[in-house]
Amino acid sequence: MSNRFRPRFYHSLFVFAVGLNTSALADEGMWLFNAPPLKQLKEKYQFEPTSQWLEHLQKASVRFNSGGSGSFVSANGLVITNHHVGADTLQKIGDAQHNYLRDGFYAKTQADEIKSTDLELNVLVSIEDVTARVNGAVKAGMTSDQASSARNAAIAAIEKESKEKTGLRSDVVTLYQGGAYHLYRYKRYDDVRLVFAPEQQMAFFGGDPDNFEYPRYDLDICLFRVYENGQPAKIEHFLKFNSNGPNDGELIFVSGHPGKTDRQLTLDELVDTRDRYLPYVLRMFNRREVLESAYSARSFENARKAREDLFGTQNSRKGNDGILAGLLDPQIWSALKAREQKLRDAIAHDPKLKATTATYDRIKRAQAEIAKNAPLYNYLEQERPSVVGYRGPQALPGDLFKYARLLTRAIDERAKPNGERLPHFRDSARESLELELFSTEPIYDDYEILRLTDSLTDFASQFGANDPMVQKVLRGKSPHARAAELVTGTKLKDVDVRKDLYGKDAAALEAAHDPILDLARLIDTPARAARKIYDAQDEIKKQAYSDIAKARFAIEGTGSYPDATFTLRLSYGTVRGYEQDGKQIPSFTDFAGLYQRSAEHDNKPPFDLPQRWIDKKANLNLATKFNFVSDADIIGGNSGSPVTNKANEFVGIIFDGNLQSLVLDCIYTDTQARAVSVDSAAITEALRKVYDAQPLLDELTSAK
Repeated sequence: MSNRFRPRFYHSLFVFAVGLNTSALADEGMWLFNAPPLKQLKEKYQFEPTSQWLEHLQKASVRFNSGGSGSFVSANGLVITNHHVGADTLQKIGDAQHNYLRDGFYAKTQADEIKSTDLELNVLVSIEDVTARVNGAVKAGMTSDQASSARNAAIAAIEKESKEKTGLRSDVVTLYQGGAYHLYRYKRYDDVRLVFAPEQQMAFFGGDPDNFEYPRYDLDICLFRVYENGQPAKIEHFLKFNSNGPNDGELIFVSGHPGKTDRQLTLDELVDTRDRYLPYVLRMFNRREVLESAYSARSFENARKAREDLFGTQNSRKGNDGILAGLLDPQIWSALKAREQKLRDAIAHDPKLKATTATYDRIKRAQAEIAKNAPLYNYLEQERPSVVGYRGPQALPGDLFKYARLLTRAIDERAKPNGERLPHFRDSARESLELELFSTEPIYDDYEILRLTDSLTDFASQFGANDPMVQKVLRGKSPHARAAELVTGTKLKDVDVRKDLYGKDAAALEAAHDPILDLARLIDTPARAARKIYDAQDEIKKQAYSDIAKARFAIEGTGSYPDATFTLRLSYGTVRGYEQDGKQIPSFTDFAGLYQRSAEHDNKPPFDLPQRWIDKKANLNLATKFNFVSDADIIGGNSGSPVTNKANEFVGIIFDGNLQSLVLDCIYTDTQARAVSVDSAAITEALRKVYDAQPLLDELTSAK
């Protein structure tokens, strides 16, 4: 986050803190679909969604396993999400002659639609509470290691049984930090094809300066189609497209997959987040941003290769910077302290719950052990791993090491009973693992060498060049020479080689004498040792948070929502602006504002318009609504979530939050925090009059 944003943001945090206690009737909550906020909606809005209404929205909602949300918008498998959610696929299917990420794409016929390399979409079919069975596996007297193993074995068994019985992807999800466990069953789609994407400059108009800002003028959309057996999938539950968008003050709903919130963490764990974890990740993202920016500046082709990575790095850096700014604000911290103290006091005054007070100290001690282990764990594994998919260690980024680790662990884990395997390698996850491992995405040697060189340099700097592990990894070479040796010497760039090795055993991996496979095997023992420490302490925390959750339920009832877990949630709110620095920020922007914003900057990057938008200006109704804000409760992962009205019609799509929304990770406010969406009216106007995509618009609006 540049200095130009800081004064305004800190003032906004002050306003936020002052308003914390004014929202007794606020539209707070990322609600489970099996525990929706029916009472709140009826009391405040006199609206009661039926079970059929909820089921329709649930099954029309889509999770992108690359990170993000979306929804079905036609009976023929059409899915809409954000451009920045689809960017991973746009990057992977592009090449030097076809820069789909930068230039956009439109398939005029289904035959022109381009298949993704490794994209998986999930649709939630059912939820089952399996808390008793998971917790029942943990017996009194077990050590934390034993308890963790027993819990994981129970989860693996539940997932395998469900997968074999239903054929659906089956994930046991931890809720309330261990207070509950629910089995989520998903229908998978892995034949996903690109239909439409605008130019990145329109999807991300204003670039990094406008990111997390408002007013905004972004056409941040991307459309895909899912196929089954080579034909467009026939979809029963899809959202009818309302071309008019929402009205100011209207009740709206957001159905999406918020990634992670920390609202129910103890203050001690938030201290560690503030003082250690966030500074660590910000150093990592700052370093990567410098590297990727410098690489991109050297040539247009370099910029194409790194474009999606750079966007993600900048977005993560700015988002985490905003969360840290919130946690460093004294008034926000006071509100967090007061929130915890209120619960602690209630626990202490209840004789039946008083023993629960000791659990806070257990969490504090466990988190301290995690912090001690974190330097090695983060370089060889990764703290706060992705709920789905692979997330690489800091010391060894890139696709080639990803394939090496996945192969190494897939073969090692396959030799174990299913209940003893790491989650990513259980029988229930096999299809998703193989989709990722056998991706056909392009690999660029120079970019792989660049990233490995930098990360190996960072690794040596962190632990010292004389550290035994550093010396084993570098093998007497400089970081650059070692990176070049790994990238040029491996055969894992060939998907057929990966498939062949995947079908063999550990001895075959060793006999392959592949340098990056050898490296993955070399660090696997210390990586697993660090992971074992983390898992043992995490189990202590889960048991403690389970006790706190039980106490909270006893005191407050069960009508609360758990922290976000990248699973489907329902949020609601109203379309409304806010006041900032004595000025009223309106709910909506329009096309006229887009052209005015560009003109104010002489149509120079990042406020430049694609030529087609300049050429088609005269055709447009400049009063058409473009973006809008609402007070719906969202966080990262909600990108691409449909915004619907009471009739369950698609009226917009979430693509961002403003700066004031970044602290929603830890605490809710509706004073200034807003979710930012693309209006369905803007999508209609752009497809018809700018992109000449009338057949696509007809499919969207025909409700067929």
